[in-house]
Amino acid sequence: MSKGSGWDQRLQVAAGGKGLVGHVGAVLLRRCADRAGLTGALNEALPCGRGPGWWDRGTVLICLAIAIVLGATSMSDIGLLAHQALVFADPPSEATVRRALAGLDPVLLGRIGKARAKVRARVWDLLERRPQGFPWLAVAGKLLTGWIVIDLDATLITAHSPKQGAAATFKRGFGFHPLGAWCANTGESLAMLLRPGNAGSNTVTDHIRVLGEAIAQVPVKYRRKILIRIDGAGATHDLLEHIQQLNRLWRTVKFTVGWTITDTDETAIAALPAGAWSDSLQQDGTATDQAQTAELTGLNQRVGTWTPGLRLIVRRTRPTARHAKKLTDLKRKTGWRYAIVATNIRRIHRVPGSHHPQFLDVLHRSHAGVEDQVRVGKALGLRNLPSKSWTVNRGWILACNIAADLAAWTKLLGLHDQPELAHTEPETLRYRLLHLPAKLATHARRRVLSIPDTWPWANAFALCWQRLGSLPLTT
Repeated sequence: MSKGSGWDQRLQVAAGGKGLVGHVGAVLLRRCADRAGLTGALNEALPCGRGPGWWDRGTVLICLAIAIVLGATSMSDIGLLAHQALVFADPPSEATVRRALAGLDPVLLGRIGKARAKVRARVWDLLERRPQGFPWLAVAGKLLTGWIVIDLDATLITAHSPKQGAAATFKRGFGFHPLGAWCANTGESLAMLLRPGNAGSNTVTDHIRVLGEAIAQVPVKYRRKILIRIDGAGATHDLLEHIQQLNRLWRTVKFTVGWTITDTDETAIAALPAGAWSDSLQQDGTATDQAQTAELTGLNQRVGTWTPGLRLIVRRTRPTARHAKKLTDLKRKTGWRYAIVATNIRRIHRVPGSHHPQFLDVLHRSHAGVEDQVRVGKALGLRNLPSKSWTVNRGWILACNIAADLAAWTKLLGLHDQPELAHTEPETLRYRLLHLPAKLATHARRRVLSIPDTWPWANAFALCWQRLGSLPLTT
């Protein structure tokens, strides 16, 4: 018999183990929610009932968010928390979760938004106290100190059965087309609007609403410098004028948006002299001759009809085989394909070289990181909406946003100096930390939760638990 076989000889499998806790990482998420004050804030914001068997609605939302981080994809998966019944007691039932989500009307959603913003302000203050300080964004080797970067993007959620609000999408699918906003500094999900599948990509009212809700989630002391990044869906007159109007004496709001190229733009590109082009920058700040950038503002007649102070930055790269069918006459003639970014940034204070087209180009291209946030959102419950009811699905999206915040806060507050865990995506975090087994024992009137000391990330787990426990409680 070979060394790798025969492992199941004399092995019996039986139910009935006692003191066992599965997916023990839930204790980190719950401790983070409690110590940050989110559980209490949500319980205060939502109506409280009385009588036996009543669950505080804020606690139900937290339990659902924790289950989503652990991998839940439907309301029935709340039963996943039964693995931690010895620690938390029995979880709320599926029916309780459904009633809690169905009862979230616009008034309650507004109160929840205010509660989340209040807790977020506390969390950001805690982040500022870390040895490495608040996570300011770095672009092309330059640190954007003091700037909060908000990325807006839409995604598609496929519906595999008839659901309220589901409709045909522009990609010939069927489902929903939510629009969300994320904080690039922290990875938090600031706001998300559930929309039918046939909702427009560049609907101004939706963008203004989501942007407003996202800025409301940013603590007041951090709203002095805001950078908003959107793809081509943001290049509308009304939206850019709205963003410009957000500027105040005490607040600076900048934006970069994608720009749909028309014949007028191509005429301006053709008029650029050869010396106007410069090598593009990569995300680490090094130059590359694989792409080039130039200022297009003074040559483009379209700029005059848009909001004052608008700049256009053009980037050119060599087309690949998959672009061959979409090349215009200009692209075939020059052998380049082009992309344009519109921005109101003249320069960023205390950021050298921020006025150069190369920097503005790489600043907008780093907006591609929002796709990572969308992917994280899909891994945290947004891959499928579990109900036929629009109201319940809207509540589910809220729970997914809370789940994204809990995952981000746990890493930022407890794992920020752990290279293998600080920037992991949900699937990896589950495998390495959250789905860890443990044993619960009672000793000297204390409960002791023991995790395997041979687990590669056991020390990181214990350290995260201690750090979250040392957070000052809210008063």
